[in-house]
Order: sequence, then structure tokens, then C-alpha cells
Amino acid sequence: GLIGQLRPSQNLTRLAKYSRDLYASLEEETGVATGLKLTGSITVALTDHRWEEIRRQATLARIFDVEAEVVTPDEVKALYPHLTTDDVLGGVHLPGDGQCDPANIAMALAKGARMHGAKVLEGVKVTGVDDDGTRVTGVRYEDAGEAGRIAADVVINCGGMWGRDLAASSGVTLPLHACEHFYLITEPIDGLTSLPSLRVPDECAYYKEDAGKMMLGAFEPRAKPWGMGGIPEDFEFDSLPEDFEHFEPILADAMHRMPMFETAGVHTFFNGPESFTPDDRYYLGEAPELRGYWIAAGYNSIGIVSSGGAGMALAQWIDSGEPPFDLWDVDIRRAQPFQKNRRYLKERVSETLGLLYADHYPYRQPETARGVRRSPIHEHLKARGAVFGELSGWERPNWFAQGSQVAEYQYDWAGQNWFDNQRAEHMAVREGVALFDMSSFGKIRVEGRDATTFLQRMCGNDIDVETGRLVYTQMLNERGGIECDLTVTRLSETVYLLVVPAATTRRDLAWLKRHVGEAFVVITDATVAEAVLCLMGPGSRDLLGKVSP
Repeated sequence: GLIGQLRPSQNLTRLAKYSRDLYASLEEETGVATGLKLTGSITVALTDHRWEEIRRQATLARIFDVEAEVVTPDEVKALYPHLTTDDVLGGVHLPGDGQCDPANIAMALAKGARMHGAKVLEGVKVTGVDDDGTRVTGVRYEDAGEAGRIAADVVINCGGMWGRDLAASSGVTLPLHACEHFYLITEPIDGLTSLPSLRVPDECAYYKEDAGKMMLGAFEPRAKPWGMGGIPEDFEFDSLPEDFEHFEPILADAMHRMPMFETAGVHTFFNGPESFTPDDRYYLGEAPELRGYWIAAGYNSIGIVSSGGAGMALAQWIDSGEPPFDLWDVDIRRAQPFQKNRRYLKERVSETLGLLYADHYPYRQPETARGVRRSPIHEHLKARGAVFGELSGWERPNWFAQGSQVAEYQYDWAGQNWFDNQRAEHMAVREGVALFDMSSFGKIRVEGRDATTFLQRMCGNDIDVETGRLVYTQMLNERGGIECDLTVTRLSETVYLLVVPAATTRRDLAWLKRHVGEAFVVITDATVAEAVLCLMGPGSRDLLGKVSP
């Protein structure tokens, strides 16, 4: 029930702020109390690196129009008297943050929807989504053992941890996996009054005062994935078996950080599943595989603060065909089909839960479930000191270690260990010649008798050029905004090769296919069919002259 406005990007912050403002108005509109209290929040730093990070976050907050104050340890103590601050370097206070009652928020939203004509069916199991091969046509369900069907040309999968398997039954990619999430609530504590929400990410912990009790929750570095063999048919609103040994290190730190935990009784120790995604960002938008199949799932434990804004954005997106603003951060089209693999998801989400409270260094790379997609020369690059980053599952050489240098990232908020390497590589390209492995870039073939006419309509530049010529261009939407940045090479009279960024290949494929209409063209993803080596720099022509007649 924490309402934290600040998100990693400006537009996700806009959605979180919308949620907060919506919940503030729900009680008056619906008569259902939401429990919203704008108590503010405090994040404290125990290390120099965290202190640097949260001060940067405070700067971002101000840019994003979120009130933020950098506070000293003494000011933290004044705001949170129960906190041990001897080792606190400082904190950031967001006065406009708050907390709410998630169950009542859901009830208020449901009542508001009914007031505007919606029908809410409870105790109903969705058994499948029907389609005609290109778009959805309805939803099948069971109610008290009887089958039913609702005709619909728009369906939104908000199935949470059940959503992945439901989507898969329609051929839709929705990579998420449940993890066990732990929290503890004390017995009532004498004299405990309203306090800001508190985050101590260096100890993986968050705290919330609630009705005179104290809640302690955790995002531990290595989480426990759950439901690898599927979710039991009768599992709903249930808890999982206690694992106090797993939670004990968090509680031990809490007893030092908040001495009241040494003597307070335990009212509730809860372990329940929540869904997490491979990159800690939720999913919104229309699935590229099936028209009319929309997604709002995978909220990574920030569902309450995200859902109000996500609902607003999705409603506008469905109604107008375009999101209200750039939502690529959470666009479902970034999801890759291979990410549905359960082994991959189990490994990755064991890390991503903990990354919520890890140091968010620039260029930080995931450690789990690596090596899924590699170019044909991967091992050659590795032997020459390549240090790889991951993008859309591809292992890509981000920089090369030199001499006895350790070939791995050493993260920092100041200059990182690869800065000099990157400079040398940059200057080699700028002043000499270098070879790039660009096999990960998306490669899309567009062919057929209408290929030229179709691409002339889709692209901003003139692509009707001689065979063998390459054109740099963009694909634009109806507002003139850029949907894709690409190169188009004409291979023959009726065949073109489009090269697009690796991260947006599925999005770009979906954009092309959505606008084919009656054009006689075939669109094929040829990314894995061809490796690509690019020779760049002012010395490239001379080098080619030496090796090619």
C-alpha cells in the first residue's frame, strides 16, 4: 500500500502521480474509504554510493515536478524519531508520498466502474480468449461449473501471475514469474503514531506504520521464485508457507535500525506470491501477436501506485490507438518470445526482485539467465577481452579489457573502470578504423509486388532508389512522431531489407504488419538468419582496398 511518486522516468512518474491524485478523489466520488494518507516518505543512505544515488534521485524528482528534500541525519531523526541514525549519511524526504489500503482501493475502483455502467463478475474463472486468427472475438469463462462466453473485440489481460499462462494459450508473449514476498506486522506498539514510509535499501527493507503497528517488508538480494510447476487450481488470496530463516537477516538488521522490533510481538508474518518481470518494469499495451489482446500485468510489487495511471493510459491507448505519451519503458512489445521459457524466468526473477533495492548504477548489467542469444563470433570477441552487456537477450560487446585488466564491470557513480577503454575505442573509430559486430540488430525483409509502395507510405524518406542503395529514414505515426529509426536497403525490384534496433525489433515488426492493409507484401523477421560485421572509420576504405580487389 505504499504510494511513491518517483519512478525511473518522467512518464512513469506521471502515471504514479496520477494514481495518487485519483485515489485522493475516490472516496468523495464513490463513498468508499481508500485509507489514503499523505504521510510522506524517507529513503536513507548508509553508504557513500547510496548517498550519491538518492541525491541524484532527488534532483530527478524536482525535474519531474515531485517535491523532494535532501535531509541530514539529524533531520531524518526529527522526521523518524524511532530510527537509529548513527550510521546514516543522509536521506531524501518526499512529502507528497503516502500509503493506502489496497483492498479498499480495489473496492472503490470497482464501485466507481459500476457507477459508470461497468459490470463486475466475481468468483468467475476465465478459461480462454477466443480469436479469429487475427484479432480477439471473446472471452470464455466458468461460473459455478457452468460455461459462458462474452463477445468482445478488446480484451485486457490483468491476470497477474496467472497472466503468463493465459496469454500463452492465445499465442501471446507475457514473460513474468511469481516470487515469494515477505513482510512482518507487529502487535500494537504503545505511543506509535503516524510516520512517513521509510526505505532503507542498503538493508533491503521498508517500513510502514499502520494503525499503531509497524510493518517490515523486504526485497532481498536473492528471491525465491514460486509456482515453477504451475499455480494450483484452488490458489487464491492465500499465503505461502513461512520461511523465517530466509527473512531472519532482514529482521536482524531491523532490530538495530528500529529497536522497537526487539520487544514488539509479531501479529502477522506473511509470505505471499507476487509477479515479477525480467527487467523490473511492468507491461502495458496491445500484444503484437493478436489484435485486440491488451496487457496490464507484471507490476513488480508496485501495482497500487502504478495501476491508477496505467488504467488511464491504457484506456486512452485503446480508445485512440496511441498512448497518451511515450510509454516505451513498459510497452509489451519489448518482451521477447524466448523470455517465456520457465527456466529463464525462474533464474532472472530471483535477481530482479532484489534489484528493486540494489544500487542502480549506470550501465548495470543483469547477472542471471545470460548467454541466451549470441552472435557467431561471440567466442572470438570474448577471447579478445570483450565485456558483454545484454540487450533483448543478445550478448553484445560493450567494451574490451586491455592487458591485465579484469574483463568485468566495476560499478561506480564516478568514472567506471571502462571509461578509458571506451575512449580508446571511440578514437580508433574516429581517427582510424574498427570492426563492429552488429548481428543483434533487427533485420526485417519486406518483399512483394507492393513492397515499394508500402514502404514509401511507411517511411519519411524516399526509399524508391536503385538496387543496392541504402536509405536512412524513420517510420512516422499520424502525429509525425517517430515510431522507428532504421535503414532500408533495396535488394531487388521487389525486395527490401530493413535494419532496426535490437530492442525494438518486435515493436517495428508489429507496426509494419498493423499497416499492411491490402498491400501485397510479405514481412519476415530475418534477424537470426544473418550475422553483420560493420567496418567503420576514415581508414575503412583503405583497409578494404587491401583485402578486396
